[in-house]
Amino acid sequence: MDVTYEGTKREVATGKGVLRYHEAGEGPPLILLHGSGIGVSGWRNYRGNLDVFARHFHCYILEFPGFGVSDPVDGHPVLTAGSSVIRFMDALGIRSAAMIGNSMGGVVGVNVAMRHPERVGKLVTIGGVGPNIFSQNPSEGTRLLQEFADGPSRERLVRWLECMVYDPAVITEERVEERWETANDPASHETLAAMYGSTAFAAQQQLMASSDAPPYWSMMHKVQCPTLLTWGRDDRQCPPDMPMVPMRLIPNAELHVFPNCGHWVMVEAKEAFERIAIEFLLR
Repeated sequence: MDVTYEGTKREVATGKGVLRYHEAGEGPPLILLHGSGIGVSGWRNYRGNLDVFARHFHCYILEFPGFGVSDPVDGHPVLTAGSSVIRFMDALGIRSAAMIGNSMGGVVGVNVAMRHPERVGKLVTIGGVGPNIFSQNPSEGTRLLQEFADGPSRERLVRWLECMVYDPAVITEERVEERWETANDPASHETLAAMYGSTAFAAQQQLMASSDAPPYWSMMHKVQCPTLLTWGRDDRQCPPDMPMVPMRLIPNAELHVFPNCGHWVMVEAKEAFERIAIEFLLR
């Protein structure tokens, strides 16, 4: 089975531009949703896991609009990511699918499950979902993202990458260079600044403070599908107090915490995460 970048690369035209993705495997559909951050992409989030998941599922790694791969669209990146999932599924004729979402991708998956319950069969999240209860907000990782968004530099990229993991050896020179290359793309940085730049972040906080609309996490009782929340015990981007609320509110949720692991569970706890996620998805 070909699980290389070029061998799995696909694209599909929609009413709001081209969505790019990677496809491999046979079986029930599984859509993998990437997180946010510096130089991020769906391929970089899940390339190390695709071979294993593709043995059990027909996998689709979706590239969200505005991160330098799929065509950008107007709107906040989290909202446009959610709508792109439905556009993607409609374009490929996928009625319902299991989903794995890393960080922001988990938030996207939760929102899709709340608004379109018939489209999500099961959901696995990797960090990201829920509110800070005891930990500071913004977190250490988010503050480092703000610093980079306001003044990009290679040194600030390295500081953020090292914050993402428990073991600094994970941050190789190759990983730094590929992230730095994508971070220099204007479309990618525009999306990062819209999410984490100090001006945009302050405006979002003010909007939430004055809004009568409830935060998304307070509505998670509407998630009907079985949900597996996965977390790194040493996550400095989304500290491990965050899943306490979704674990309680989502009716059929369970939580697995991985020791000696930071924000990138699918990287640092690769084999254990794959084993637990596959067991859950096939249950």
